[in-house]
Amino acid sequence: MAAKTWAAVDDYLNELIVRPDAALAAATAASKVAGLPEIAVSAPQGKLLNLLARMMGARRILEIGVLGGYSTIWLARALPPEGRLISLEYKQKHAEVARANLAQAGLADVAEVRVGAGVDLLPTLTGPFDFFFIDADKEGYPDYFRGCLKLARPGSVMVFDNVVRDGKVIDAATSDTAVEGARQLHAAIAAEPRVSATSIQTVGSKGYDGFCMAIVNR
Repeated sequence: MAAKTWAAVDDYLNELIVRPDAALAAATAASKVAGLPEIAVSAPQGKLLNLLARMMGARRILEIGVLGGYSTIWLARALPPEGRLISLEYKQKHAEVARANLAQAGLADVAEVRVGAGVDLLPTLTGPFDFFFIDADKEGYPDYFRGCLKLARPGSVMVFDNVVRDGKVIDAATSDTAVEGARQLHAAIAAEPRVSATSIQTVGSKGYDGFCMAIVNR
């Protein structure tokens, strides 16, 4: 019953304050037709990313894990005219779908999708970036955190998705590598004096999970 209620509330919020969007709906449909896993952020989560990036006046955004470009569209729309977004995607097929969706949304000149492993691509980038959204393989989260920190500036914000894992993040004896990645991320952040962070539990159409948000101290 709880999961049904969470999804129903998301539907209510989507219609009332997030609001339907043709480009985002088209991106969702195209990703489904292409056979991509249906694991993109929800509409309320996507708008949250958009608002966070707008609140801080982000001009350069880095995303790790693009999937079909749904979150990328939300983030790219937060940028000013001269702003730019770089998305890193491990799978070529996902990158191709994302590029097509970004072009359909009129954002091909704003967002660039690069293909390869995040740990390999991060050292090739030049910072600083103002805002980071990480929603890729959870096993890589500790390395992504360290790599993004090198590309950040004082005041840069990082958001890591799916870090609660249906509550399994508290299981110290886990054999789930994704859960272990989330635990190692929290440990790395806790040991890093250059950042301040919090993690928030969430429920919705995507189930029970949560995100971690960190800011580089000034």
